[in-house]
Amino acid sequence: MSGALPILIGGPFAAAMVSFLFTGAIGRALSVLLATASAVAALATSIEVMRSGVQIHALAGWGAPLGIELRIDGLAMLMLLLTAGISLAVTTFAAGYLKGDAQPHFWPLWYFLWGALNTVFLVSDIFSLYVCLELITLAAVGGTALSGDRIALSASLRYLMSAIMGSLAYLLGVAMIYAQVGTLDLTQLSGRLGSSWSSGAALSLVTAGLAMKTALFPLHFWLPAAHSLAPAPISAALSAMVVKASFYVLLRFWFQLSEPTSNQLAAHLLGALGMAAVLWGSVQAALQERLKLVVAYSTVAQIGYLFFIFPLFGGALAAGRSEWAQEAWKGGIILILAHAVAKSAMFLVSGALLQTFGSDRISDLKGAAVRAPLTLAAWGIAGISLIGLPPSGGFIAKWLLLTTAIRQEYWLYVAVLLLGGLLASVYVFRVLWHSFLTPEEMPSVSRIPGSMSISILALTVVLLLMGLRPAIPLEFTLIGIPLPAGDLR
Repeated sequence: MSGALPILIGGPFAAAMVSFLFTGAIGRALSVLLATASAVAALATSIEVMRSGVQIHALAGWGAPLGIELRIDGLAMLMLLLTAGISLAVTTFAAGYLKGDAQPHFWPLWYFLWGALNTVFLVSDIFSLYVCLELITLAAVGGTALSGDRIALSASLRYLMSAIMGSLAYLLGVAMIYAQVGTLDLTQLSGRLGSSWSSGAALSLVTAGLAMKTALFPLHFWLPAAHSLAPAPISAALSAMVVKASFYVLLRFWFQLSEPTSNQLAAHLLGALGMAAVLWGSVQAALQERLKLVVAYSTVAQIGYLFFIFPLFGGALAAGRSEWAQEAWKGGIILILAHAVAKSAMFLVSGALLQTFGSDRISDLKGAAVRAPLTLAAWGIAGISLIGLPPSGGFIAKWLLLTTAIRQEYWLYVAVLLLGGLLASVYVFRVLWHSFLTPEEMPSVSRIPGSMSISILALTVVLLLMGLRPAIPLEFTLIGIPLPAGDLR
């Protein structure tokens, strides 16, 4: 594994440097090659994790607490593979989508974001996680402001201020944890915080900061504008990966630093905010007139489902049913993957329709089913996953969460899971309905490059495979699962 790590981390950063220094065809080809090498390294590392279980690598031979250790378990490996797959699709799409002055500025930011994402999924040091999250923020904010117009700059500034507030809360929590325990390594911190008021305050600060970065309701106010005003490739990355990175760190804190059964009140508070996010975000998505705003508010709603894992997992362990906890864990992790792929596909579809029709207003999409059938089919498949219908990854994830909630008799979560699916069908099929209407005059359209279509269709195929063949990602979710039995493979 250690042989692949320099490429896994350094490949995207080297691609960012090359694309910044050399803007010609040779520089572009070399940067794509370096980034693709990182994706291949992720695949090679996943094979090793599947064979041998959790992998730990001490940088420069210095282990924790003096040095920094990289730790790759099933969750980290799935996130690395997810980042590699979506990044390749976004890179392919962006090559045909971006034009004009934004293109040379996009590539360094994009590859830098890819490298920062890879790093956050590898490090096991809570201060290093802070540094990685800040690198992600800088690249994401820069990408949001790429268009350069006043509204986009305002949205990116709001995003930056919100991210800084979240970072300050996180960093203060990390400082309090270090003062109590004297180490920053997640593995060494496991079980050592105790249940004092200071440890509770530290975890509360970390949770609040990461919830801000994840855009959990009501801390989501920065997300709709930032995600809808960024270029489509950046929007896809923001929704698919950037908010997932902070949620990934939150999962690490909750399930590695604290006992999941000891903070059920806080877990249900997060679950309640998740339920509010599902309902409010879904309603707002159904009311929007612009396609990218529909997808952005849908992200607010779908993020809410992710927070169901905290009460469902902790409640199952408190009841002594580790098999239920496994179901909740599997459902939450598969939902991360399914949502990321579906949202990246939807934002890329939005960009393709904008380039095809010159507008992303839903009312202007009449006749799109005739003029852009494959693009609309991709929207429908991604929408099926958001609704939670088979065959899709979203169906597998929501079925597992629903089953766990029913077994624990958490009927409010059951109701929101079902109602959220119905609300998602409203905004998904509203777009499809408009696309099948016959316009008074068939609009003129522009053909999109084949690379854009290929990347969108590839993402939809992945969504279907997740529903038809879920065994592989489900197997990965059990490597290093935070249960008393440890690795249950």
